[in-house]
Amino acid sequence: MAKIAVLGYGTVGSGVVEVMNINSSMIARRAGEEITIKYVLDLNDFPGTPAEKLIVHDFEQIVADEEIELVVEVMGGIEPANTFVRRSLEAGKSVVTSNKALVAKHGAELLKTAKEHHVNFLFEASVGGGIPIIRSLNNALTGDEIEEITGILNGTTNYMMTKMFYDGADYDEVLKEAQDNGYAERNPEADVEGYDACRKIAILSSVISGCYVNFEDIYTEGITKMTSRDICYARKMGMTIKLLASAKREDEKISAIVAPFLLLPSHPLYNIDGVFNSVFVKGNMLGDAMFYGSGAGKLPTASAVVGDIVDAVKNRGRDVMAAWTEEKLELKSKGDAKRKFFVRMAGDKEELLQKVEAAFGPVTVITLKDVSDEFGFITGRMKESIYEAMAAGFSNILHMIRVEE
Repeated sequence: MAKIAVLGYGTVGSGVVEVMNINSSMIARRAGEEITIKYVLDLNDFPGTPAEKLIVHDFEQIVADEEIELVVEVMGGIEPANTFVRRSLEAGKSVVTSNKALVAKHGAELLKTAKEHHVNFLFEASVGGGIPIIRSLNNALTGDEIEEITGILNGTTNYMMTKMFYDGADYDEVLKEAQDNGYAERNPEADVEGYDACRKIAILSSVISGCYVNFEDIYTEGITKMTSRDICYARKMGMTIKLLASAKREDEKISAIVAPFLLLPSHPLYNIDGVFNSVFVKGNMLGDAMFYGSGAGKLPTASAVVGDIVDAVKNRGRDVMAAWTEEKLELKSKGDAKRKFFVRMAGDKEELLQKVEAAFGPVTVITLKDVSDEFGFITGRMKESIYEAMAAGFSNILHMIRVEE
């Protein structure tokens, strides 16, 4: 029998207890033995819940208990989570976490600590909720060099962009609706500014490169500048707009970005709507693959956590997660990335088009019915640095959205 401890009894922690209780016999069969929760660490007591008799308030009780061979960290944040995880690994206990902030910042050193103590540090639930993307990259796709990972990795923003696209609503309206429905926090900054997706693509980039990718080095742009007018242009062009997190190998370097992109119907992520997440992977041998599912939520995330628990129990004494080095990977400069750009410009099209084409080269012009005070255009493919230099010569650019081909 394997005995484990859960750190945190919030949304994910209570979900882990629920999954372990409901599917206990199936989990035991797949792990090869029974797995029981001995402790749940939390500041509160939770009377009347399944965790009532398991609650403890002192981490020292857990780390000192030799019966505990695995610790599940679902507290969130950097501290005290990092200290608790590191000390658990040093005590010879495997750790499973859903904490993307922790993995993005300290993943390399925690993987190294796990390897040194012959235990596992697993974090499937830190990216994509219930989607098995990390396990797939670590186990199933080990024969491929991954050339691209592009994903919709934040359910909140995808829900908001879907509502804006189909309902014609403005940003402030859909944000309030997302908050009322429990999809967005009262302080939605991490989601709407792209920080959540940034940490997730940093983790995936570290997995495929074998080096530490610092999320602070990734250019990140959220959806706060999106308007219903942008959506009108997208519809006119037969496209949609999604917040993408992307990492691509280009010229022996990895280029990474988080930003809204215009997508054609032929793009594999075009139809990913609502709170769902999806990840597109291109391998040099496999070709294209898609992963789709619930990217957040109590039970989908808990399901991914429990999958890691079973893996850790089945693999005592050997680490199964490929580590990445603590050496920071130098990303390709954003300015060197080549793509097309959709630009909204205030003013009269006939008066400005010659100047626009003199700066950007031939463009495809898009106009909206009954809108005479602005127009849109799509540039040819060019480096971001060149676009930025040309755009600096115009004071009447209203908004720019990148185009994903």
